[in-house]
Amino acid sequence: MSLARNPWSGAGLLIASIALANILFLVAADLFTERHNPYLGIFAYLVVPAFLVFGLFLFFLGILLERRRRHRHAPDVIARYPRLDFNHPRTRTIFGIGVVAAFVFLVATLLGSYQAYHYTDSDQFCGTTCHSVMHPEYTAYQQSPHARVGCVQCHIGSGATWYVKSKLSGAYQVYAMVAKKYPKPIPTPVANLRPAQETCEQCHWPAKFWGAQMKVFNHFGYDEANTPRETRMLILTGGGSPTLGRAAGIHWHMNIGNEVTYIATDAQRQKIPWVRMRDRRTGRVTEYAAKDVPLTQVQLSTLPRRVMDCVDCHNRPTHIYVPPDRSVDEQLVAGTIDRTLPYIKQKSVEVLTASYATTDEALAAIAKNLDAYYRTDHAEVYASKKAALARSIAAVQTTYRATVFPEMKVDWRTHPDNRGHFYYSGCFRCHDNQHVSKDGKVISKACDLCHNVLSQKEGTTLMVQAPDAGFVHPVDLGDLSEVTCSECHTGSGM
Repeated sequence: MSLARNPWSGAGLLIASIALANILFLVAADLFTERHNPYLGIFAYLVVPAFLVFGLFLFFLGILLERRRRHRHAPDVIARYPRLDFNHPRTRTIFGIGVVAAFVFLVATLLGSYQAYHYTDSDQFCGTTCHSVMHPEYTAYQQSPHARVGCVQCHIGSGATWYVKSKLSGAYQVYAMVAKKYPKPIPTPVANLRPAQETCEQCHWPAKFWGAQMKVFNHFGYDEANTPRETRMLILTGGGSPTLGRAAGIHWHMNIGNEVTYIATDAQRQKIPWVRMRDRRTGRVTEYAAKDVPLTQVQLSTLPRRVMDCVDCHNRPTHIYVPPDRSVDEQLVAGTIDRTLPYIKQKSVEVLTASYATTDEALAAIAKNLDAYYRTDHAEVYASKKAALARSIAAVQTTYRATVFPEMKVDWRTHPDNRGHFYYSGCFRCHDNQHVSKDGKVISKACDLCHNVLSQKEGTTLMVQAPDAGFVHPVDLGDLSEVTCSECHTGSGM
């Protein structure tokens, strides 16, 4: 091994030895610690192994360069290439050690590569490697209905093709993070996302979308008593069978009996001036154009068309940024915010919707402003319910941390949720009584297409108790047929 006595091989051996020792330590730490640090996996299976391979490369490169150097000075003594003569015991010993070492290295490389592959598909890698960039998405994901579904199951799915595509895309994303060339907020919807039929529908089987579900909506007033309002609705989810091609209810749109294609004029697909519906059984096609913003023939021929699928309505199935109005309602229902504190709904929404430069600044301001309000305007309540106020302030701070991210400029306003139509346009992007076909058909805005009101209650007063009575607004607004909820309900008040 005299050929290894050169600076290149020495440096390579040193780097490889340190890397190997670190790999053994990090792998042991990863195996035997209960709480897994995301950076531990990155270093154990990605970064440090790269140094090991680099060190071994330098080691063998040094041997090659040293042999060439000696061959040039003494070609009769040092052959250009090594001679393998298995008649010599030393040659057999070195060769055997080399084979065993190569086998061990190959097995370790395979296991390490598999672990690296497995780790790069983990939720921790997706959500915490680029901590500041993906912090809003990962935080929202952990509190979503899909918190136990792996990131890759939706973003990549099964199969090698999409895995390779995701890693190629991820390479640029790593560069963008290091070079700080990423936008704030990260734009949605995700470009070139795998079709929902290949991801969502692996769990949510379209053939099993049937019937209707009752849902209870709880809201609280902005008055002193935080008056509770309860609305019970029968959501006409419906469904259909791809075999029979029949569809009903909301899932009429699910490309079962009908194919819906649309054109959106904005990146977030909130403005839809043109819709085409094709009946799969008869082949009949009907096109609807918005009366207020009709498209020109050039636009119709050049703008991209999209076939509607799950994520056009369920566009925030996981990364949900809940508006303050609803998040405070949820905390009041859960009891984490004390309903007996006067005006707590109003004040909580006020501090949640205020503008802050950082999360730390927001948390400090929320505590300071709520405490000051009750200490000044409701001194008796402040004195008698200090513990309840402290718990409520903590709950409001928790809500802020989970839904608003000023560092990345992310909140409920930057990521509209199309499931429904209370705070965002949602269903009313098409169902607005404004999309009309050439033969006079209108995409209806009628409420009973999707849900029936079973009952409404404000405080202890029952306002509605009949399936066909329709929705009664708590405040008399007159004719609601031409008004959309989101015109008033912005998520930050009302």
